[in-house]
Amino acid sequence: MPEVVVAGILLCALLLYALTGGADFGGGVWDLLARGPRAKDQRALIAHAIGPIWEANHVWLILAVVVLFVAFPVAFAAIAIDLHVPLVLLLLGIVLRGSAFVFRAYGMASDAEQRRWSRIFATASVVAPVMLGVVLGAAISGRIRIDPATGSVAPSFVDPWLAPLPFAVGALVLALFAFLAAVYLTLEATTAELREDFRRRALASGIAVCVTAWIALGLAHDGAPRLYAGLARSPWMLPFQLGVALVALGTFAALWLRRFAAARVLAMLQVSLVVAGFGLAEFPYLLPPDLTIAQAAAPRVLFAPLLAALAGGAVVLLPSLLWLFRVFKGRPQA
Repeated sequence: MPEVVVAGILLCALLLYALTGGADFGGGVWDLLARGPRAKDQRALIAHAIGPIWEANHVWLILAVVVLFVAFPVAFAAIAIDLHVPLVLLLLGIVLRGSAFVFRAYGMASDAEQRRWSRIFATASVVAPVMLGVVLGAAISGRIRIDPATGSVAPSFVDPWLAPLPFAVGALVLALFAFLAAVYLTLEATTAELREDFRRRALASGIAVCVTAWIALGLAHDGAPRLYAGLARSPWMLPFQLGVALVALGTFAALWLRRFAAARVLAMLQVSLVVAGFGLAEFPYLLPPDLTIAQAAAPRVLFAPLLAALAGGAVVLLPSLLWLFRVFKGRPQA
């Protein structure tokens, strides 16, 4: 079924955005929370770490939006209509964050203006992940209602997202992004002191991920019953959740023992499993309870050229991104 393959690609694009662009947002969180005698050094490290790659990382969000628009237009229309408020706030956060980062880095500004741009950069880095989580939480909650026969949306511009579960998912996304950023920055740090600063932040944000995940799961009992049933009652979910727990414990152990390269791999695996778990729990629905992947799909004739275009784009995109990361993230040569 080509629509299921494309839905899998959509989920992978969101995952890759979380692992790359999400960590950039997390860097903004730690920029906001930089404290102590090394606060300036912490902010400089964050700017150096995300500077060469933060724009390129948005390619995965663009891919997800385009695939949703082309392959699942009914779902795209429903999300764009009912969730336009958090979507606009998300876009404003992305734009303000990027603009403030550039103006702070390259503008010939006074110290007061630099601090102002830093506050905008950090605040937008918090708002954008929360709004992204609100959009995802509202989409999985079943509060967006659609007539599958006609594809018409029952417009409700506030009710689908102004609820506890979407904001709990927003808090979870923010914690995940901050956790990834802290783990990544332990490897980016140039001194032992900075490495320890971000090691402690990684441990604290890892605890926050666990707490917000359990809160979101508890709220899903009433806020997203289908998701809760998939996560809590499916026979395959118990071993899956045990696997996630083992990976999380492995990440904490690697951080505690200062095995930072292993911690990065395990943190990426942990986030990947969380995203995959949400996707599997929702399958085969795209917007529960009214719209399955098959019902949301565009005409079947579209999927062959779409998959061909995605394959051709991957041939160009993936080597280019790998080379970008190798140039700017590889080990410096002697």
